Amino acid sequence: MGNRTPLTATLAANSISTAGTSLTLIGVPWFVLETTGSAGRAGVVAFCATLPIVVAALIGGPVIDRFGRRRTAIVSDAVCAAAIAAIPLLHFAGVLDFWMLCALMALNGFSHTPGNTARYVLIPDLAEHAGTTLPRAASLFDAVSRGARMVGAALAGVLIAFVGAETVLLLDAATFGLSALLIAAGVRGVPAAEPRKAEAPVSLRAYGTELREGYAHVLGNRLLLAVVVMVMFMNGTDQGWYAVLLPVHAEAELGGATHIGLLTALFGAGGLTGALLYGAVGHRFPRRAVFTVCVILCGAPRFLVAAVTGTTLPLAVTMLLGGIAGGVLNPILTTVVYERVPDRLRSRVSGALTAGSEFAMPVGGLAAGLLVEGAGATGALLAMGGVYFLATLSPLVFPSWRTLDDVPGTEPVRKPVPQAEVPAEAPTQAPAETPAPAPVSSSGPSRPTPGP
Repeated sequence: MGNRTPLTATLAANSISTAGTSLTLIGVPWFVLETTGSAGRAGVVAFCATLPIVVAALIGGPVIDRFGRRRTAIVSDAVCAAAIAAIPLLHFAGVLDFWMLCALMALNGFSHTPGNTARYVLIPDLAEHAGTTLPRAASLFDAVSRGARMVGAALAGVLIAFVGAETVLLLDAATFGLSALLIAAGVRGVPAAEPRKAEAPVSLRAYGTELREGYAHVLGNRLLLAVVVMVMFMNGTDQGWYAVLLPVHAEAELGGATHIGLLTALFGAGGLTGALLYGAVGHRFPRRAVFTVCVILCGAPRFLVAAVTGTTLPLAVTMLLGGIAGGVLNPILTTVVYERVPDRLRSRVSGALTAGSEFAMPVGGLAAGLLVEGAGATGALLAMGGVYFLATLSPLVFPSWRTLDDVPGTEPVRKPVPQAEVPAEAPTQAPAETPAPAPVSSSGPSRPTPGP
């Protein structure tokens, strides 16, 4: 029996931080709509909040390794707590300008990404430390995250209605502080969480080499590249949905922030159910078949239902069912990434994957705001939903997805090759879709996470 304390502390910290992020996901757009009345400005805030996420992911992988995963998670949460708390405090003081709101959300996004990545890449080592299997730990990580989103969303809707968006943001800041304390106290004695000795002296050249390793690994692996491209479009349209389209739809048709919280909580409840179901029985079925069906059902239907109905019940049912389908996706993607990325490259590859997967998020929020003001809410919903649907057809169209069921290192035994044709030091095998890392370039995705 291993030591489960570091894994438990990381899961708890991630769930608390995720619940707080759900408060921001609902609280900030509602705060902007209440104080400015502009969907366009809500889109601008979403752009400012998500662009730094991409920037941090683009450059952050090597920094996490050198600074240490545990230390990165602690500092990241502490900075996010300060940035989020400043928004309501400045508002209460009567000095919060719109540019300040945008800057604080940008700081939050830039700081939040390294902490998320650091916790995520620790899971394989913490699972081994705890004496549990990787698929079980990956499913548990996703399940508790989705459960936290559900709780956070439900709380946000109720709290906004009773105490206002400003108080919700203060609560979010407190969750970041608690997350930092849990990591500081609970993740000890795990070598993978501590700073790594640099293989080369700190310099721009060494940093660039380490950064390129992550991107080269993703670009050299067709399955990981296909995952990143598909999730990029899904995350972009999801950002438009949560940052602009759902708040506008709720304000105009459904009755307010309480309904946003209810709908988001139902999606989270479905996601939790889907993740637990996959962890219990889903792994017995072919990954590609399960993934293809679930990815098509998880997102696009809610855009269509919101566009053609003006009541809560149809959209609630759609989001619950979509959440169940979406809950299956991350355990599959997480397991695939862990299987294909060596520990030495995990932070760098995770940064590359996060950057690629979230590349369209800034544009998604901004585009949704502009579409609402130019084409109306219904036109924006149909346009964004169409993009989402086309993206989810990827597993049916591109051949690289056929390797989703392959597990590196378990290929069938091939006919022996005459000894003269095989150099003595040659590796015994290299999967076709997951080539071994090149000497100065290899890496894999960080954490593609479709859905909220």
